[in-house]
Amino acid sequence: MGWLEALILGIIQGLTEFLPVSSSGHLEIGKVILGVNAEKSLVYTVVVHGATVMSTVVVFRKDIVQLLKGLFEFKWNNETKYITKLVVSMIPVIILGFTFAEEIESFFTGNLLLVGSMLIITALLLTFSYYAKQRDKKISYADSFIIGIAQAFAVLPGISRSGATISTGLLLKNKKDGIAKFSFLMVLVPIIGANLKDLLDGKFTNESGVGVSALIIGFIAAFISGLLACKWMIGIVKRSKLIYFAIYCLIVGLLAISYQLFF
Repeated sequence: MGWLEALILGIIQGLTEFLPVSSSGHLEIGKVILGVNAEKSLVYTVVVHGATVMSTVVVFRKDIVQLLKGLFEFKWNNETKYITKLVVSMIPVIILGFTFAEEIESFFTGNLLLVGSMLIITALLLTFSYYAKQRDKKISYADSFIIGIAQAFAVLPGISRSGATISTGLLLKNKKDGIAKFSFLMVLVPIIGANLKDLLDGKFTNESGVGVSALIIGFIAAFISGLLACKWMIGIVKRSKLIYFAIYCLIVGLLAISYQLFF
């Protein structure tokens, strides 16, 4: 992977991580179009996902600081309750990650038929949530776990993590801006954990086929574009414009399937 491919894929990751269009699906499509070996670029995928986590930390830094302050008061206050809900939401994806890590990696091989099919499912989820009746319900512990299950399904390339979690939250009648923030915060620990796990497993080596410079360029590109997309997405959820992304996912999904079948 050269610096140009790393730059393009980094921008794709940053923009699509927070928009409900599946960053992993777009990365797989981008790798196929750019001729990047999908099996040898898994480390790159993990690194750029880490970059978008840093974008989340920057955008929600005040919220994170407030939550930590409340946590270290060692009281059962609103902040501690919120963090507990975040932890509950992480349970499904953590179990999945530790139990089926190799199986999950096998999905990231540039299979556009799979990516396209999952993008169509994402389109359906976004459509259902768009037409669901909106309420101002606060996220419960049960909601947190259900939203966490939706996040676990997003390990499949083409299932949008933000799209799946936000749509699920809206279908559960949760408040729009509340579910958007919850969706972005709940991914922090799982992705940071995935980075640390790969580091401890020795995957960050030249054997991955991706040079250090490509990883750095990809990280910076994903971080900057992620900052912009994260702020943009919060406004989109508040204005209920998810239906446009449903149409986009449907079109891209059909194009990906067509590309796999006919080219």
